[in-house]
Amino acid sequence: MNVANQTRVTEFIFLGFSGVLYLRLALFVIFLTVYLLSLMGNTLIIFIVLTDSTLQTPMYIFLGNLSFLEIWYTTATVPKLLATCLSQVVTISVSGCITQYYFFFSLGATECILLAVMAYDRYLAICSPLRYSFLMRLQVCLQFSAGSWIGGFIAPLLPTILISYLNFCGPQKINHFFCDSDPIFKLSCSDTFLVEALGYTCSSVVILSSFLLTMSSYGNIVVTIIKLSSREARKKTFSTCASHLTVVTIYYGTIIFAYVRPPAKYNFTMGKVISVFYCVVTPLVNPLVYTLRNKDVKKAFRKVLARKRLLSARHMQNI
Repeated sequence: MNVANQTRVTEFIFLGFSGVLYLRLALFVIFLTVYLLSLMGNTLIIFIVLTDSTLQTPMYIFLGNLSFLEIWYTTATVPKLLATCLSQVVTISVSGCITQYYFFFSLGATECILLAVMAYDRYLAICSPLRYSFLMRLQVCLQFSAGSWIGGFIAPLLPTILISYLNFCGPQKINHFFCDSDPIFKLSCSDTFLVEALGYTCSSVVILSSFLLTMSSYGNIVVTIIKLSSREARKKTFSTCASHLTVVTIYYGTIIFAYVRPPAKYNFTMGKVISVFYCVVTPLVNPLVYTLRNKDVKKAFRKVLARKRLLSARHMQNI
């Protein structure tokens, strides 16, 4: 398309969820509540892992990384989502939109890799318990954690650079609440075939490879559990992985539906609804599932509360 005589767009307008004011206000209250609970829950997990020495093991170090990631992952999109519920005109600059795109997909790729690493950690702990302390020693654990972040931030780098060279000439309305790939491509007046192909290839490779590695680990775990002679041992072993598997199922179920498909099949209304699950709901599910189902975390949380009550009692005595 010839863009020489067209005015270039310098900012976009998010359409968000359209509807009457009272409906948008109800959505605002729901999304804000979930967002704040997510921030508090993930922050609490990080605090507990850092302050309780008994939780400074590979499993909980990975959990702390996941909680830290979830805080930024949800913060990359939810503030704009909340703004679209309160105002019908919410804008973002083109450069800001591309930046949001990069960080959203970087954090998403990091989460995929980290979930695969956490599944591998559980595989080693359950299937090779005698060698676990050597295979997943602290140095290896930190290398896996760093590799997840580095790999995640490298994955969408080239597609982002190509997007920054696209021209946007109008219309300037993004039919979404954040700068997702399809809405951006839809608004460009440049040829987007190369960047679309590269972007979807990167997304599919990261998502599917991480998913297959995760499911492979859990497949081996299930086989090992079945071989256990004691019913109580099978129940106890499976319960240690149930929480992780719950998060994995919800997260991968939504992102595979959203990103592993032909671009022509994209439905903007459905895309926004599905996005709510992996942008808003999943970051809350993580702390809820891990704290409600994990005895070690609940025990550490009670210790934190006990220390807090003790300090408060001492403070009152000094007064």
